Amino acid sequence: MNFANQKSKCPSKFTKASQQAQRESLPFADRRDYDEVQKGFVAAPESRQILAEDGHVVWDMESYDFLLDGTEFDSIHPSLQRQATLNMGYGLFEVVPDRIWQVRGFDLANISFVKGNSGWIIIDALTCEETAKASLDFINTTLGHRPVSALIITHSHVDHFGGMRAIVQEADVKSGKVPVIAPEGFLEHSVSENVYAGNAMRRRSNYQYGNRLPHSPVCHVDQSIGKTSPRGTVGLMAPSRLVSADIEEISVDGVKMVFHNTPGTEAPAEFNIYLPEFKAFMAAENICATIHNIYTLRGALVRDPLFWSKKINEALYKFGNEAEVMFTVHSWPRFGNKRIQEVMRAQRDTYAHLNNAVLYYANKGVTINEIHNVYHLPESLKQQWAAHSYHGSEKHNSRAVINRYLGYWDCNPATLAPLSPQESAPLYVEMMGGAANIQTRATALMLDGQYLLAVEILNKLVYAEPNNQEAKDLLADAFEQLGYQQESTSLRNSYLAAAFELRYGFLGSPLTAVSSSTILAMTTGLWLDYLAICIDPDKAADRRFTMNLITPDNNERYVVELNNATLTNIKDFSLPTPDATVEINRSDLDSVLLGKTTLKDLFMSGKAKVDGAVNPFEILQGMLTTFSPDFEIMPGTQGTNKLVP
Repeated sequence: MNFANQKSKCPSKFTKASQQAQRESLPFADRRDYDEVQKGFVAAPESRQILAEDGHVVWDMESYDFLLDGTEFDSIHPSLQRQATLNMGYGLFEVVPDRIWQVRGFDLANISFVKGNSGWIIIDALTCEETAKASLDFINTTLGHRPVSALIITHSHVDHFGGMRAIVQEADVKSGKVPVIAPEGFLEHSVSENVYAGNAMRRRSNYQYGNRLPHSPVCHVDQSIGKTSPRGTVGLMAPSRLVSADIEEISVDGVKMVFHNTPGTEAPAEFNIYLPEFKAFMAAENICATIHNIYTLRGALVRDPLFWSKKINEALYKFGNEAEVMFTVHSWPRFGNKRIQEVMRAQRDTYAHLNNAVLYYANKGVTINEIHNVYHLPESLKQQWAAHSYHGSEKHNSRAVINRYLGYWDCNPATLAPLSPQESAPLYVEMMGGAANIQTRATALMLDGQYLLAVEILNKLVYAEPNNQEAKDLLADAFEQLGYQQESTSLRNSYLAAAFELRYGFLGSPLTAVSSSTILAMTTGLWLDYLAICIDPDKAADRRFTMNLITPDNNERYVVELNNATLTNIKDFSLPTPDATVEINRSDLDSVLLGKTTLKDLFMSGKAKVDGAVNPFEILQGMLTTFSPDFEIMPGTQGTNKLVP
């Protein structure tokens, strides 16, 4: 896309004043992170781009070089600019002399290499195969080739497992030659977390991650835990060894590792690792150079900040008293025991304070629609960089805590089942005297720096008049100034992405290619659950059937029922007199999932057999929906792309 005519506005005097106040109040004299981010630097490749086989750019650090010339940008919160600059670290770094290295800046996440007796023990495989391969190639070129002797995946988020097929061969894993170690529940959560609401999640991620924003001081500058998400090929395979105990000691290629399970913290399946021989603590994503999301704006289950805090406390008392280096799957290591304990305590206390203080206010009657304007981090934590919310934010995380304990309702019946914005907005516009009045008042509010008030009334107008481009441009201007002022990338990107779409229209979702291995990792039960989500309830309203589904090649059986516009399934049961019994090998079902054939073709060829008065899959075919992540979010933005290709 050609962004030469991009209409981003300069920071207003109010935004500039806000940024200056932050420069004067935050601990910029503390530059220890700058020393730690460069410590152990070994080498970097000449090119800072990673390309796919077809030539498209998967990863591009060069596009962020504007952060390296020392300019203080008023369009970036000073604390966020500091974080974005620190995340420019690029290359191979030695973490523990001659034993542990990391490749950083090749992906949103880090890949770590531990020298075992016979080869590389790799911790995490990055987001995609292209960046994982580039990292492995670079360390082998720089330090000398070593085979991969084990792969450890710390948790069930794609930026930590997506490149695994470029690291290990599935045949070597199945034969036991190369173990793949992961926390219990890894495979199920890796597939399911992004499947059931995956289409909506991909669309929403354009806002949280700013995937379609240009890289510039007025648009995308960072993603807090790294620069951005690469656009490559994602793979997945089943681990060969699961860690299930709270504390489990395993010797991996001659290296003693103590695994500390922390399910339900940053991910539903996750563990930390302590390497006592090196006094090195790998904190997974439980401790990074940011306070994380309790509620992630792309969409996910709300996390438990108190439990998260307690798991950090466990790590502090079990390993933190003797660790001399702490490295993580994002950002940079911390060195020295005193420093490690300082960072661990800061993060422990921030998550606990968030939980406890929000519930304190909730018990005094503060609601979910007020808490983000009431809750604040204590000054003692604001003065510690490790307690700042670059990925999360105090605003949306505080709302998440109330939602976790009390739900979304503020207990005002007026908000219990409100009108949809499209229904209520015309009345608001009428009562405010029409579009011209609103635009005049909003302009005055913005000239006075009252951007949230301007958003309040302009948002009503845009919903009532989605084709009013003048109103959309004004709303974009207000969102933009709010975005410039945010310390959190999740908030900044969301404001700026909305402004971008209001001005230019929706540009489409840049989806990372999903490999066949990810699709095939779905269990039959997961597939049936997802099939149920794809059913149009209106089309299913008057249809019913019961089915025994048998997959002989893996000896599975399910009862599947369509009833009350709802598809349900249960494993390891059979009905004595179903409407139909369907037999299909799971391997043939895989061909359907991969788009290589259709169920109709399988039935016609005899590879799938139905015994009964009806064919349930023919009934389902007429009511299934294929989702597209191209739905509209901001009113009047769909199909209005005004950028010149």
